[in-house]
Amino acid sequence: MSTTTTTTVVEEPKDRTFGARFETKGLIEFDENTVYGDWRDEFHKYGCVVIKGVISPERAKYYADKQIQWLKNFELGFDENNPETWTAEHLPVSFKGGMYFAYASTHEKMAWEARTEPKVVEVFEKLWGTKELLCSFDGMNISMPNRKDLNWSPWPHCDQNPERKGMQAVQGLLNYAPNGPKDGGLMLMKGSAKLFNEFFAHKRESADHEDAPPPEIKYMDLFLFSEKDIKWFESRGCEMVKVNMEPGDFVLWDSRTMHYARLPEGEQIRHVQYICMTPKKYANEEALAAKKECFEKWIGTTHWPHCNIRPAEDKPMRDGKLCPKYRSEPFEKPEITDQVLRLAGVKDY
Repeated sequence: MSTTTTTTVVEEPKDRTFGARFETKGLIEFDENTVYGDWRDEFHKYGCVVIKGVISPERAKYYADKQIQWLKNFELGFDENNPETWTAEHLPVSFKGGMYFAYASTHEKMAWEARTEPKVVEVFEKLWGTKELLCSFDGMNISMPNRKDLNWSPWPHCDQNPERKGMQAVQGLLNYAPNGPKDGGLMLMKGSAKLFNEFFAHKRESADHEDAPPPEIKYMDLFLFSEKDIKWFESRGCEMVKVNMEPGDFVLWDSRTMHYARLPEGEQIRHVQYICMTPKKYANEEALAAKKECFEKWIGTTHWPHCNIRPAEDKPMRDGKLCPKYRSEPFEKPEITDQVLRLAGVKDY
């Protein structure tokens, strides 16, 4: 397994991106002939995999309950048992009807507890072949089914700039609630990661979606695919699948993989924490300094843990004004352990 990579440092606005890098090949080159005998075989074949039972169902319920309490803490009248309150009026400001990045939510105690679950960390240690990891300060998803106040449409995308080549990051999602065919969730284009370079060999323009990301996440490495693009991948053997999971399951996908989140249609609220980790050795001092500042100020980032650190400093807006419930600290601050500080990039291994 080679760990050689060529890097080009790109100057980007310092108030937006820190440790900006455009890699010309994968962080690690994996031998395609290697047989691991575990979930890594499926991951390297398709660019995505579901890993069963990473946490117990009881632990998953603990996190789901914590997320419900987090929504109630805003005192907007939300009641998990009353669908009439499953509207924007009764909920904090989110993206796509359930993705939360603001209100210091990325540093809530429950988020850091999830990131430090032993088997979650073990997944990334196994994937990258190192125990010295950095974690992103990513958001969570709490989506209400059958919302009447949303106009939603699919938004197939990948979270890697076409100029970044190879496997640069692997995103994860820890699932807390039953997630069947009607429960919304993650849609993945299996096999699309391996066609990333071929697809972008010719200059392409991102699809023009009416519901394109708002400013607070527009600076993520987001490329939106069109219907024509989807057909291109399907004609080459890729398949768009709905990922069904049980409480405690974990799904990994290469950031080059086309995907999107679908809203629930049944009766089950969707509960998810997004988690991404990469080897610390690929982070430079600028990236680590930015992560330290974000951690100390309870600011979130995108899913990139080791480079392209973009503080999520845009504030949640409601009806064109700052949300009256805006806050810059978690309701419940995390326990600051050595492990948390190392994953945050604040303390050395």
